[in-house]
Amino acid sequence: MTEQRFKKIKACLDRRQPDLAVITDNVHKPHNVSAILRTCDAVGVFSLHAVMNTDENFRARSGIAMGSDKWIDLSLHDKASAAVEPLKAQGFQVVAVHKSDRSVNFREIDYRRKTAVLFGAELFGVSDDAAELADKHVFIPMQGMVESYNVSVAAAIVLLEAQRQREHAGMYEDCRLDRAIYSDTLYRWYRPTEARFCDDNNLPYPQLDDTGQLLDPKGFSNLRESLNGKQIDAE
Repeated sequence: MTEQRFKKIKACLDRRQPDLAVITDNVHKPHNVSAILRTCDAVGVFSLHAVMNTDENFRARSGIAMGSDKWIDLSLHDKASAAVEPLKAQGFQVVAVHKSDRSVNFREIDYRRKTAVLFGAELFGVSDDAAELADKHVFIPMQGMVESYNVSVAAAIVLLEAQRQREHAGMYEDCRLDRAIYSDTLYRWYRPTEARFCDDNNLPYPQLDDTGQLLDPKGFSNLRESLNGKQIDAE
């Protein structure tokens, strides 16, 4: 861990968009989810909500995600309503990439608003339940014989439009994350092993200085030794 990497992580986190999210509705192929994760990271999406069988052990394809799964807050849900309704309660507009009688060109949406973009399964698209829950439906104009893009390509097209609008509005210029979320996320990104230890033991994350070092390294080391000793005794 170096101060340079700490600064790079902070700079990335400073540009994350807390009010731009992605929902995938039963997108099961790991390479598609991995590609979507990579695009999310590239445009500054903070969270991705994946609707799938929560018993599945999802693992991003490293050659496709290129490690981007480490930088996105990924949540799994067993049904569309579990992903959509909490976001709508927070004031998000849910925009489904879905052809219907009420679909509009995806460029007509104002992505500067709190927005969650919903993408459907590879073969069947957005489910009826998810489409009903969405506030708006959009389509991507096409000129060829094929009727749809691959889901990961569609995600890139729509999210790049969201990025364009937000860049024009200056929404990447200042950090917009909640202070507590920023602090916890920074710790998880920069010191993941220690973060897992804290999570496993229900401990708050230690404070860091401006270079990413622990403010009280001795105190944290003593705490780890104490807890590890108790775990060994219990065994």
